[in-house]
Amino acid sequence: MSIGDSLPRETPPPPDTLPFELKIESDFDQIVSPDGLVSICGFGSLLSERSARSTFPDLLNFRVAKLRGFRRVFAHVAPIFFERGIAKPETKEISSLSVEPCEGETLVVTTFEIQRSEIPSFIEREHEFRKQRDLLSTARTIWHSQIWLDDILPCRLYLRHCVLAAKNLSDTAYDNFLDHTFLGDRKTTIRQYLATSGSGIMEEEPPEQLKYRYGG
Repeated sequence: MSIGDSLPRETPPPPDTLPFELKIESDFDQIVSPDGLVSICGFGSLLSERSARSTFPDLLNFRVAKLRGFRRVFAHVAPIFFERGIAKPETKEISSLSVEPCEGETLVVTTFEIQRSEIPSFIEREHEFRKQRDLLSTARTIWHSQIWLDDILPCRLYLRHCVLAAKNLSDTAYDNFLDHTFLGDRKTTIRQYLATSGSGIMEEEPPEQLKYRYGG
């Protein structure tokens, strides 16, 4: 399915306060459709259909949408980057991506459906987040009180991966990612960061064993 030229379909944001959280597999039964499907919203690496299919090979109806009332922020420590050897703690380049409510912001995202049987794969992929009704990931401390910080920077290879995923999706998605994704200070956009202290990130190549996973 080609989605590069697709116009985003508007999707209303979830309410600020939800009646329940999705923590364990059985919680997801509350949102499974009658035909056994669960909707997923992608805002970072899941902007890439290839990346999405690496976790959900049987996903259905991969498409572009708009999400109002949220912004992307690189502000939490991601254990997986340390496990894979791509975090740079000496420069604080250790952050992954999340979303948080922000009035007036609009994100270009992707959405697709997975089978009920694929929920364990979703939980494993997004384990450091709290799952909410539409499966957007927002802040939850799982290591210690300092997992969410405002002075850390994006993991370089992961940021490159997300930017390439947005660029491959569409020009609209690419510009939206650059201008509506922020560092932990909530002020510096990714466009600004890549033009200044983050220059050179897009020219770096992942190590051979991670080229597919972090190739956009």
